[in-house]
Amino acid sequence: MNFNAKHLPSINAGHYKNTAACETEVMPVPDVVKISMSQQIGAPCKPLVEKGDKVYVGQLIGDANAFVSAPIHSSVSGTVTGFEVIRALTGGRDTRIVIETDKQQTLWEGIKPPVINDLESFVQAVRDSGLTGMGGASFPAHIKFNPRNLDEVDTLVVNGAECEPFITSDHRTMLESTQDIIDGALAVIKYLNLERGFIGIESNKSDAIAKLDKLIVEQGITNLKTFKLQARYPKGAERVLIYETTGRKCDGGMLPADCGVIVSNVSSIAFLGGFLKDGIPLIRRRVTVDGNAVMEPKNVMVPFGTPLKALIDYCGGYKGEAKKIIMGGPMMGRAVYSDNFTLLKNNNAILAFDEKQALIPEETACIHCGRCHKACPFKLLPTEFADAYKHKDVERLQMLAIDQCMTCGSCSFICPAHRPLSLINTLAKGLVKEAGSK
Repeated sequence: MNFNAKHLPSINAGHYKNTAACETEVMPVPDVVKISMSQQIGAPCKPLVEKGDKVYVGQLIGDANAFVSAPIHSSVSGTVTGFEVIRALTGGRDTRIVIETDKQQTLWEGIKPPVINDLESFVQAVRDSGLTGMGGASFPAHIKFNPRNLDEVDTLVVNGAECEPFITSDHRTMLESTQDIIDGALAVIKYLNLERGFIGIESNKSDAIAKLDKLIVEQGITNLKTFKLQARYPKGAERVLIYETTGRKCDGGMLPADCGVIVSNVSSIAFLGGFLKDGIPLIRRRVTVDGNAVMEPKNVMVPFGTPLKALIDYCGGYKGEAKKIIMGGPMMGRAVYSDNFTLLKNNNAILAFDEKQALIPEETACIHCGRCHKACPFKLLPTEFADAYKHKDVERLQMLAIDQCMTCGSCSFICPAHRPLSLINTLAKGLVKEAGSK
């Protein structure tokens, strides 16, 4: 958990969807973008341009031959001025292509809608688009849409839950790109030969449910419908969402396809619907900018590679000193050490917290209240995990089913002793993985 809920206003207690009614604004192109070559799970891309090259919007600038990877395209038109190597959020090294923009946003001449006739050409088009999961995991979509057991998969589940506090970018996508969502979902259902599709949405987004339902009925669509979820974190977690919509249980270590399901974030599906019509690859996204340290919280359409400082400046700048900046949501996002980081494909929000909101109270001793167990979606035992990890007891961690933990942060959030249980769970899973590799 990355924020202190005790110092938040009570008007939106529990959800803090402060920007839900804020229509998306298109941010002006920044002077410089720095586009990361590590924007997906899997192998990083290698730059395909050199210093001094002129590039255009949608031009391929990075790719890799590895199976698990996805190409990267320029989000701007301008001139490559160099390359930077920085410490990535995951701890490794990340190469960024630095482009000085010309503010013209000239499209690359090769942009055109893809020609799709079958599953193979659909999967190739998805890869060419550079689409990776836009909900946080950043898994290459062309791999997700072509599982080895495709003949056992019958259902598409579109994740529109958006259950993390503060974030409203998916909500605005459902209101502002509604037809693209329907078109993208129907394309996946068609080319993967699926029987049905669900769009899972929390009940606190009734306007999005109503708008999607209206278009689905008007267009006579029978194999796609919305599914109303309880407005409670973490209903948008993949395994929870699969159970809610289909009744199927997806245990830790299983892929959704093993349960006969393909799960994709609603912003990913909306992008796909647009890409199939215009052929413009994934070069920008809608993000929520919020937090007590932000002057004017907004939803903003932003080109990838935009420095966080430039994005926050567009939102009026900082109210005061930002003590914590998070890429993503406060429960599962990543805190960054500088606003020099740049926007990536899987960043659905940028949150800047002031000192009160960022303060994590001092940890005290466990009082064995059991609240962490009750809050866990899978009724796991976080305090037992912590004790087993403390003693480096791998066998006990396995017995307690540490692999079932999805690090949603619910245990840390509810703990009255302010113990970092979710972090300990992550370290414990790493310990088990390390032991298994020996």
